[in-house]
Amino acid sequence: MIDFCCGQELQSMLDTAARFAQERLWPAQRDFEQQRGVPEPVQQLARAIGFDRIDWPEASGGAGMGALARVLVSEQLAAGCPGAALALQPLGSVAQALLAFGGAAALRAHVLPLLDRPGARALLVFDPRQPWHSQAQGAGVALSGTLPWLPTDRVDLLALLGRTGLQLVTRGIDLVPVPGAGLQAAGASQVRLQCAPVDAAWHDPGAAALALAHARVQLAALLVGQMHAAAEYARRYALERVAFGRPIAHHQALAFLIVDMRSAVDAARLLLHEAAWRLDAGQPAGAAAATALIEAVENAVFIGANAVQILGAAGFMRDHPVEKQLRELRALGLLLGGADAAREDALGVGGTASDAAPWAPIAFLADAAQGA
Repeated sequence: MIDFCCGQELQSMLDTAARFAQERLWPAQRDFEQQRGVPEPVQQLARAIGFDRIDWPEASGGAGMGALARVLVSEQLAAGCPGAALALQPLGSVAQALLAFGGAAALRAHVLPLLDRPGARALLVFDPRQPWHSQAQGAGVALSGTLPWLPTDRVDLLALLGRTGLQLVTRGIDLVPVPGAGLQAAGASQVRLQCAPVDAAWHDPGAAALALAHARVQLAALLVGQMHAAAEYARRYALERVAFGRPIAHHQALAFLIVDMRSAVDAARLLLHEAAWRLDAGQPAGAAAATALIEAVENAVFIGANAVQILGAAGFMRDHPVEKQLRELRALGLLLGGADAAREDALGVGGTASDAAPWAPIAFLADAAQGA
């Protein structure tokens, strides 16, 4: 018998995350969007619970619960508000990137000091276009370039991930606020580097692939959580909205669409959980993470648009959350190079997924069966 139930500790954390999302995030998501941020009391509560360090090693002050645990918690938080979920994990995927390149020493040197700064943010950026121009500056290197949009209004540490290495920047970062269409609860800014000195750098293609896999899995988790919320809201609306004498969900065309939306969420979730499982098991995960992100981004487009369509004209009104969910899903799909960069790596032409050869997506089930 194969048992995929969560352990007691993880189940307790998931229950806490679900309640937090339902009670703290979902009712206030419009306020977060208007304020371009999450109030400090909510952030303090999230820090006290430990959402931001659930996958850190215990020796570094984390819970040591692994990538799959973080994915499951992020799904719950994103169902409440994905912008808030980003804001409540202010170190993002930077910690895992530093662990991949420099281990616990790099984490202590560059990330732990940020924990003492109220509101500090660290962002991991992966852009396959490499828009940064480097030049010699004294004994080091300085970077210049512009990113048109990132979901933040503050950056204390910018981690620039490439296909072969990682560079850290803490100075010379200018942020220009922009309106932003989605993820406004996390902020929205154009990021400019003007001769920004590189504080630390590593060159290791294997570590780059691992760091990118962690980041893609986390991004896919936010997409899956918000997809689930949008599909579920549209389903409940269709069961309550009556037309031609019966709920619109009972009309065949709409019923089939609702089932297709649920299937799309489940398909993306299965690939996501396998990629996270591979990371925890120490197995090659680059191609699996890339494929999980592709599935999540493409299904997000399908679900977001159809959730609005099911509500009809009401779907565009702020009385319902689906118009915001559509915007959030589209914005999430632009991060980390989007689905196009993930396709390059899944096919083995991008240079980061060394395991890009075809794999059996159900292999982790077989391994679990052997250990049962």
